[in-house]
Amino acid sequence: MAEAELILEGKSYKLSTIVGTEGEKAIDISKLRDMTGYITMDPGYQNTGSCMSAITYIDGEKGILRYRGIPVEELAEKSSFVETAYLLIYGKLPTREEKNKFSERLNIHSMLHEDMIHFFDRLPPYAHPMAILSSVINALSIFYPEFYTETYSKEIFDNMTARLISKIRTIAAFSYKKSIGEPYVYPRYEFKYCANFLNMMFSSPVKPYTVDPDVEKLMNILLILHADHEQNCSTSTVRLVGSSRVNLYSSICAGICALWGPLHGGANQEVIETLEEIRDKKLKIKDVIEDVKAKKFRLSGFGHRIYKNYDPRAKILKEQCQKVMPKLNKNDPLLDIALEIEEIALKDEYFIERKLYPNVDFYSGILYRAIGIPTNMFTVMFAMGRMPGWIAQWKEMYDSVPFKIGRPRQIYIGNNLSHYIPIEERK
Repeated sequence: MAEAELILEGKSYKLSTIVGTEGEKAIDISKLRDMTGYITMDPGYQNTGSCMSAITYIDGEKGILRYRGIPVEELAEKSSFVETAYLLIYGKLPTREEKNKFSERLNIHSMLHEDMIHFFDRLPPYAHPMAILSSVINALSIFYPEFYTETYSKEIFDNMTARLISKIRTIAAFSYKKSIGEPYVYPRYEFKYCANFLNMMFSSPVKPYTVDPDVEKLMNILLILHADHEQNCSTSTVRLVGSSRVNLYSSICAGICALWGPLHGGANQEVIETLEEIRDKKLKIKDVIEDVKAKKFRLSGFGHRIYKNYDPRAKILKEQCQKVMPKLNKNDPLLDIALEIEEIALKDEYFIERKLYPNVDFYSGILYRAIGIPTNMFTVMFAMGRMPGWIAQWKEMYDSVPFKIGRPRQIYIGNNLSHYIPIEERK
């Protein structure tokens, strides 16, 4: 193993290095403070690794995303969301028997406890779906407290996993029905995961919903592409909160709250609002691009903190827009605007030099609109897709050896003792 040398105040310190399976390199500073009295300063943790993980690999320079070693493009084309969830959580694609058992467990846990439904009855109709989602997910620890009363086991974990992955779609659909004043539609045993969600969202007593296979496939792709993305804000939150040994439900609730922010999961909603502004004000795309370069206009959905190449997820979703929307007979002017923006931007030196490409949010909102998902539920859809990734990350953290509670350091910049005035002298 190679060593790094740190020379500090005239002294030399040897630090070991770590190399990942894809050649990623890190300097191990876990003993730095003990050896030197110093810590590192890294606002936003852009250069700090918080864990070693076998779940997701990203190469932002090359535009690569893999789950457990499998390219996301292959999963989006050939797999289902349920299979991908199993892959992330249990480390391999399921056999037919394992998939059937997993699907059966999801069916068993798809219903909400009837007492939980009264929770929706007391909510105001204007409640944001993300607020409802985080509250009800956290409440699962009230209705299913076995994590506190029994020894943690595979059976308990499997049940918690199935509850979260299955019930999140029921909670999401119920929150939508609540907002439009329609009766709740319960999950049905004969439907697969995405078909069940679509039926709960859009079926009504006066107009039953027929699940379109193209829409069902598209929903699977959207959820797969959001299933995990390494140590982002919400995933790191799940790990940090979970490191206190709090239950999985509360850890996921914290992740949902982190995802809600417009700089994270709320970005696809901002993209739609940006495209609507361009449409409503009849702005010329060339003028928009110039205003972006002059920092007079913020173009949501372009650029990514990790990807310095075309986000592979955005490439898949762009293809889906061009493939599925004509089949659905959806002529969305926002798609035309988005495609024109991309065409002009990717030929502009400003975007080329800064490696600004469309990210996953640039096209996902357009596709959710085509399906019929309201804008204020876009982040809920993101959370539904990210659920298996959060669970996988929580489990990997929980099983890590040695186990460490998350506890970042800081550099204090407040008043020191030279400013101190005894309390009795302040009176």
